Amino acid sequence: MNIYTIKEGKNSIELYNADNRLVAPSVILSHHPAARVYAFDAPMGAGKTTFISELCRDLGTDDVANSPTFAIVNVYGLPNGQEIYHFDCYRLKDIREAVDFGAEDYLYSGNYCFIEWPDIIDPLLPEDTVFVRIIVQDNGDRQLVID
Repeated sequence: MNIYTIKEGKNSIELYNADNRLVAPSVILSHHPAARVYAFDAPMGAGKTTFISELCRDLGTDDVANSPTFAIVNVYGLPNGQEIYHFDCYRLKDIREAVDFGAEDYLYSGNYCFIEWPDIIDPLLPEDTVFVRIIVQDNGDRQLVID
């Protein structure tokens, strides 16, 4: 288990490791270098979309990463021609809706997939999915826990 602290910066968020050193959001990917699917679990308003946006920017996309709540999945391009898939499963009523929009094609594409509200599609997730929890602290900071 790896734990980080997320704090509000001037124009973005800042991620700190256990030694209280500022690190890039993409450092979370280094814990599971072969994994491409990351499932983010957190309550409403905890900062899932904000963290994923920072992570996408850190990976090099020039696209504006924002909440795919109504589109369900947003696609962001990377300079190397690969793509990042950003899911928001909050509005899905059941797993059939995920199957209908082709979720498995995205999940097994070999590209990064960052998923908000993953519970509804849990049976579709690859075995090596990395689960990331964001916990709101009393002081307003967030604790990011990678299982």
